[in-house]
Amino acid sequence: MSLWIKRSLGFLLLFFGVLIGIIFVFFNEKVPEGHSPEKADEIANKMLEALNNDAYKETRYLEWSYRGGRNNYIWDKKTGKVEMSWGDYSGEIDLVNPSNSSIKEGEEQISGEEKEELVKEAITNFNNDSFWLVAPFKIFDKGTKRAVVDLDDKKTGLRVTYTRGGDTPGDTYLWELNEQYIPEKFSMWVQILPLKGVGASWEGWQQTESGALLPQYHKVGPFKLDLGTVRARKN
Repeated sequence: MSLWIKRSLGFLLLFFGVLIGIIFVFFNEKVPEGHSPEKADEIANKMLEALNNDAYKETRYLEWSYRGGRNNYIWDKKTGKVEMSWGDYSGEIDLVNPSNSSIKEGEEQISGEEKEELVKEAITNFNNDSFWLVAPFKIFDKGTKRAVVDLDDKKTGLRVTYTRGGDTPGDTYLWELNEQYIPEKFSMWVQILPLKGVGASWEGWQQTESGALLPQYHKVGPFKLDLGTVRARKN
C-alpha cells in the first residue's frame, strides 16, 4: 500500500471520527424536563379518546406488516397469540405461554433449542413492530410515568417513560399532539438507538373496521416505515 493511500485512509478515518463526534455532541439530546403529572394524565386520556380507545379495547384482531412486508402479523389480543412470518420462518407465537408456540422453516417444523431461540426472536420482533402500531394505546401500561413538557413551538408535549416491561425498560418517548390530541410525532430516548432524541412522525391515521384509529406509516429522517395493510376488527 502506497504512502499516499495510507495518508488518504488516515484522513478519511479522522474525518469520519470527527463527524461522528460532532453528531453526538450536537444532535444527542437530553431527556427533556417534565412537570405536572396529573395534567399529563388528563392529556393522555384526551389522546386516547381522540383515537377511540374504547373501540381499541374491543378490537380482537390486528393485522399489519413491517420492514417492507418482511414481517407479517395477525395478533389475537384476546388469546395472546400471534400468527406471524419473518424471513424464512412462520408460525403461531403464544405470548402468554411461549413454550406452546410453533414455528416452521418452510414446511419443516422446528423443535428443541432452535425453537426456543426462534420464539425469543419472534417475541422481540413482535414487541418492536407492534409498538410502531399501537404505542399510543400503551400510554397507561403498568410501570409508565407521564409528564408535561413545554415545547419551543408552544405546543404541549407528553413525555412517557416505561420503567418496566418489554425488552428495554427505561425507554422514554416525547409525544407531540395536534389540536385534536392526535399524535403527530414522537422523539425517542431508547437503548437500541445510539443517538438520543431521534424523532419519528406518526402519519396516515385511519379509522379501522373496529372503529379504532391506527397509523399507516412513520418517517424517521429520510426513511419511511410503512405498516402495510393495517386492519383492526372485532371478530
